Amino acid sequence: MLDVAATPRLSFVIPVRNDARNLRVCLASILAAIPDGLDVEILVGDNAPVDDSAQVASAAGARVLTLPGVTVAGIRNIAAREARGDVLAFVDADHALEPGWAGAALAAMEQPGVVAAGAPYHPPAGGTWVQRMYDAFRDHRETPTDVEWLGSGNLVVSRQAFAQAGGFDTRLLTCEDVDLCQRLRQRGGRIVDVPAMRTTHFGDPATLKALFFGELWRGHDNLKTSLRSTPTLRGLPSIAIPVVNLALVATALVGLATAFNGGAVAAGLAVAGTALLASLRALVMVRRLGTRSAVEAVRALAVAVTYDLARALAPLWPGPHAARRRAEAR
Repeated sequence: MLDVAATPRLSFVIPVRNDARNLRVCLASILAAIPDGLDVEILVGDNAPVDDSAQVASAAGARVLTLPGVTVAGIRNIAAREARGDVLAFVDADHALEPGWAGAALAAMEQPGVVAAGAPYHPPAGGTWVQRMYDAFRDHRETPTDVEWLGSGNLVVSRQAFAQAGGFDTRLLTCEDVDLCQRLRQRGGRIVDVPAMRTTHFGDPATLKALFFGELWRGHDNLKTSLRSTPTLRGLPSIAIPVVNLALVATALVGLATAFNGGAVAAGLAVAGTALLASLRALVMVRRLGTRSAVEAVRALAVAVTYDLARALAPLWPGPHAARRRAEAR
């Protein structure tokens, strides 16, 4: 049980929406990852108090903030204002922390200029082939490395730097973590990928349908946030590829509609262009996986095509949140 009277060094902020099962696992992993003598606090922002998430949180010693109808960025901002720790640990309810996470996080935050730290997520052990392929999008480094941004499901931020940057932008539907990291870096702060801050993300898409609707949602504000600052060479593909793919999809649709008037050639070229871009992405995935299997290559291509199409359409239609949750249900 947490000592609520102590002044915490680390404040965990966990938004949850009708996900008591994963929240229970998340909280247990946090308690197991806390070294002896380290004072922490846990704040759970309950977005839709329908299930027993609040009871699960209270039983683990967390403080529950009932915040129905508030966006995930808003929940994090409100909880951050209530937090007392020097370091804010933003962890999503569908994550489980590995032992040593807290020590690695605090050690990283003590390095000169570091204002935020975290690590790319890992898929659940024994997951589906889609989850394994989806993980190949991520760059899992072996040593701490300065990066441009990290996901807010596994992110620690200096409380002072977070406040000075203005917190998460509640006007954004998605990509609020990318935007926050941009503003932290613009103020001269370092963001570090710390491999020892490993988490398992149970929300990784298990099927191609879940992948499509998930990226349709997550990619909605990608262009908006990416263009708020001068794009870096590393960040250019995430801006250019969805725009090019959207143009190719539009060309293919127009070509099919005018197939009898010469549009078939344009449609064929557009489809070939989309396939080429997806093939390049799949090639990177296969190299990261270190496989030469033809089956794995086909699977990588299927995931790449699904991802690229969803990201191309996301700025136009993010898809309803309910559709995303239904697609993720197994």
